[in-house]
Amino acid sequence: MFKFFKQKRWFLWAWVGSFLILSSLWFQVKIDVKINEWFGKFYDMIQKALNAPNSITIDEYWASLLSFITLAGIYVAVYVIIKFFTSHFLFRWRTAMVEWYNSVYDKARKIEGAAQRVQEDTIKFTRIMENLGTNLLEAIMLLIEFTPILIGLSVAIPIFFFGDWDYGLITGALLWTIGGTLFLVGLGFILRLVGVEYDLQKQEAAYRKILVIAEDDGSIRPKTLDELFNEVRKIHFLSYLRYLYFDIARIGYLQANVLSAYVFLAPAIVAGVLTLGAMQQIIRAFNKVEGSMQYILKSWPQIIELASVYKRLKEFESKLKLSEETTTVETK
Repeated sequence: MFKFFKQKRWFLWAWVGSFLILSSLWFQVKIDVKINEWFGKFYDMIQKALNAPNSITIDEYWASLLSFITLAGIYVAVYVIIKFFTSHFLFRWRTAMVEWYNSVYDKARKIEGAAQRVQEDTIKFTRIMENLGTNLLEAIMLLIEFTPILIGLSVAIPIFFFGDWDYGLITGALLWTIGGTLFLVGLGFILRLVGVEYDLQKQEAAYRKILVIAEDDGSIRPKTLDELFNEVRKIHFLSYLRYLYFDIARIGYLQANVLSAYVFLAPAIVAGVLTLGAMQQIIRAFNKVEGSMQYILKSWPQIIELASVYKRLKEFESKLKLSEETTTVETK
C-alpha cells in the first residue's frame, strides 16, 4: 500500500509532492489567521459606525471589504491549484499500487475479490488517506496558530464556569471535545461500524463476482443471484440501522457544538466587556481550535471506511505473500 513512498521511480511525486501539499496547507492556515484578524477590525468598525453616524468614511468601508476580497482571492487560488495537483498526486499513488498488484496478478486472481481490491479499493484507499492525512495536518497547524491567539484574546475576560482564569476557553474547548469524541468513538465500537462496513464490501464483492461469472455461465441464473442479493440487502439494512443510531448522537452533538463558544462567553457578553469585533475574533478562533480538536469526531465516518479498506487490502496482500511463499517452497 505504501510502495509509492519507497520506490525511486516515484520519489519526486511522493516526497516533493507531499512537501508541496503540506506547504500549501500551512500557507492557507496563515491566510486564515489574517482573515480572523480582519473580522475583528471589520466588526469593530461596524460597531463604531452604528454607535456614531459618519464616524467612518465610505472609502474606509470599501477599503476594508477590498482587503477581505484580496485575502479570499489568494486563498481560493492556492486551494484550486493545490486541489488540481493533489488529484495527480493521488493517481500516481494509485498507479504505484496497481502496478505491483498487476505484476503478481497471476497469483492475485485466485484470491476472492481480487478485481475489487485492485480496481476499487486502491482508489478508495489513496483518496481517504490523502483526505484524512491533510485534514490531520491542517488541524495540527490550526491548533499551533490559533491557540496562542485565543489565549491572548481571552485574557481578563470572565468565562462561564472558569471565571477569570486565562486558560478557561482553551480548557473548556478541550473538555467539551474530549467528552464528545470519547462518547462517539465508544458508540462506534459498540455498534461495530468497522465490522459492518467490512462485511458490506465483502458481500458486494461476492455479488459482483457471481454477476460476472453469470455473463458466461448460463447455469447461474435468478435463484443463485437472488440468494446472494438477499445477503447484500441484509447487510445494507443492518448498516442503515446502526448508522441511524450513530448519526443521531453525532449530529446532535455537532448541533450543540454551535452554541458552545457563546455559552463559555456568556458572562463576558452579558457584562458588556467585549466589543463586537473582539467577540467575533474570539468565537472564530474558538471554533478553529475546537474544530481542530474534534478531528477524530468529524472524520469518524471516513476513519471507519479507511479501516475497512485497509483491512481488505492488508488481507489481500497477506494472501499474496502466502501464495508467493507456497510457490517458492513448491519450486524448491
